[in-house]
Amino acid sequence: MTITQSILLGLIQGLAEFLPISSSGHLAILQNLFGIEGDQVLALTATLHFGTLISLVAVYYKDLWDLIKELFAALKDLFTGKGLRPDANETRKLGIMIVIATIPTAAFGLLLNDFFNAMYTSMILVGVNLLVTGTLLWTVERIAGKGRTVREMKYRHALLVGLFQTIAMMPGISRSGSTIAGGLVSGLKREFAVRFAFLVSVPPILGAVILEMPDALASGGGDMVLPIIAGVVTAAVSGFLAIKFMIRLVTNKGLKIFSYYTWVAGAVLIVYTLLS
Repeated sequence: MTITQSILLGLIQGLAEFLPISSSGHLAILQNLFGIEGDQVLALTATLHFGTLISLVAVYYKDLWDLIKELFAALKDLFTGKGLRPDANETRKLGIMIVIATIPTAAFGLLLNDFFNAMYTSMILVGVNLLVTGTLLWTVERIAGKGRTVREMKYRHALLVGLFQTIAMMPGISRSGSTIAGGLVSGLKREFAVRFAFLVSVPPILGAVILEMPDALASGGGDMVLPIIAGVVTAAVSGFLAIKFMIRLVTNKGLKIFSYYTWVAGAVLIVYTLLS
């Protein structure tokens, strides 16, 4: 794999991870076109996830730091007999909601990991899922959030967002698009739906980095060092810009433009695959 290819893949990963167009679907397409396979795919996937994790931390470092501090405060309450106190403050409740939303993704990921991975070999399935993403975005764009913030959130709302995130394990289904959709369906305020969706993406992305990185480093090889660095930096920078863009876009009800893109991309991919 060349440095130019890794930069292009990093750019797509960073943009498509947070814009609702599916990073997994686009990477599957590019990997297929470039003929990247085997150990190189493993190394690339893990390191690009690390790049998008950097962009999340760069944007939401204050939220993440507050959540970490509140985690220790909650543990202290538990060990001193005060209990979990989920409504002690907004940060603690936000952390609990993130944990609840992560449960479906973690459970299905562990149980069906091989099943989801096998989907990456079918370009037709990726195309169909891109069509599904477009339809989902078009539908939820018409939903006006009820103005719920973390104060008004119930456990069922967090669980619903988690279930929406779980379907994004299929290549071609956008993680950001599906989790934002879950938040809007749950009646979350549009600004908070974006913030919650991106914070909820931290655990699965971090988990992917932790699980994939050891094998990736062992199999990457010395000739992959520069491409990997180039891909990580590009994914981090483009991811940072994509998050900032999405915060404004969803607030201004602009998801429909991505419906058109994913519909066209999905249809073209299906037709191209059938004719190849």
